[in-house]
Amino acid sequence: MKRIKTGITGLDELMEGGFPEKRAILVSGACGTGKTIFSMQYIYNGAVKYNEPGIYVTLDERPELIREDVTRFGWDLRKLEEKKLITIIDGSVARIGMPSDEEFSLPMTGFDLDKLLLEIMRVTKRMGAKRAVIDSIPALGFNFENEQETRKAILKLSYMLMRIGVTSIMTSEIQEGAAKFGRYEVEEYVVDGVVVLHYSGIGGGGTNRTIHIRKMRATKHSEDLHPVTIGKTGIKVHGIEEAYDES
Repeated sequence: MKRIKTGITGLDELMEGGFPEKRAILVSGACGTGKTIFSMQYIYNGAVKYNEPGIYVTLDERPELIREDVTRFGWDLRKLEEKKLITIIDGSVARIGMPSDEEFSLPMTGFDLDKLLLEIMRVTKRMGAKRAVIDSIPALGFNFENEQETRKAILKLSYMLMRIGVTSIMTSEIQEGAAKFGRYEVEEYVVDGVVVLHYSGIGGGGTNRTIHIRKMRATKHSEDLHPVTIGKTGIKVHGIEEAYDES
């Protein structure tokens, strides 16, 4: 099976070289665990390290803030967008009926899942995208009247991403320590992989970040909690007993 490398230090070797190609992966975790960094690092590494164009759909954070935030890691998204290696689709303001200044966005008439899927397909064909991120599922859920409709939308989104042929990440926010892996308790069943990010304070100003590959179909993977740091170049995954610093 062909693998799509995340390029995140220490991660790919935990799952036989990367994500299974053309599959959907759920990345879940509590607030502040690094889901957006993880997802954008996947897209950025695809463009820079592997020449694989990627689409980042933001339904929550405004694109200009994402571009600004990741400059701390030395990631120049604008440059990669100009080279047609990364495309950011803005769905953040359509939810509230506001216009977007982005080249790629949803109409200000309001959120429409079918229009979003058409935009993803159009951009995928135009740039030859191999990777995609939907950030986030809870933001998607705000556009539907009840959880049943939200679940249907998640199923449709997951199915269409696989049909389009991209290897995708969908993010979902859960409470730390919750006995579930998605906000709507359906995400984990419709995807091919589940990666959970954890974050907790350890006193003295320190933190404890870990990553757990809960599920990865057609893949032998580590079932351990691995330490994670977020440093100058983004996320790094460490060995279980490895001494590390945040650099």
